[in-house]
Amino acid sequence: MRHKKKFNHLSRKSAHRKALLSNMATSLILHKRITTTVAKAKALKIYVEPLITKSKNDTMHSRRTVFSYLGQKEAITELFGEVAPKIANRPGGYTRILKTGNRIGDNAEMCIIELVDFNATYTEVKTETKKTSTRRRRPSAKKAGEAAAPAAVTEETPAVATEEVATAVAEETPVAVAEGASAPETPDTEEAKAE
Repeated sequence: MRHKKKFNHLSRKSAHRKALLSNMATSLILHKRITTTVAKAKALKIYVEPLITKSKNDTMHSRRTVFSYLGQKEAITELFGEVAPKIANRPGGYTRILKTGNRIGDNAEMCIIELVDFNATYTEVKTETKKTSTRRRRPSAKKAGEAAAPAAVTEETPAVATEEVATAVAEETPVAVAEGASAPETPDTEEAKAE
């Protein structure tokens, strides 16, 4: 009888279930995400989260306690060396279950269980860049009473260089033109070419 037993037996005897959860927990710690059924993932979550909490306190006693559950040195080294520092500030909820649909053979509900802090997609801090351009229309040069862009500027020049040259001609000041852009010829340069 299963009176008041809350955990899922997963249709296995206790030794088989403990071995299954131990192996899955080891795989989760080493690979950071595994694909399994939803029932096993929920059982694994209950099994592995107390072990991850134990890893926050790196003492010989906590290492031996976690080793009694996992039984693999590499997993212990990974858990205490790499996983524990990343989850140090998290008060719980170290794993995430993402449902992926049903399995083709037996229609079992499948999912991915992963360690929360090791998913780059969700943990990346997105920095928003502010737009420099506005959506307003600027008044054209003719309406503002300024001179139009010179004819010496060709179509091959970049838009930025064209605007700089146009404003420089309107103000009659020299300007450094971007690479590949042709600058309008001034009387000084024509005299220099003639000499």
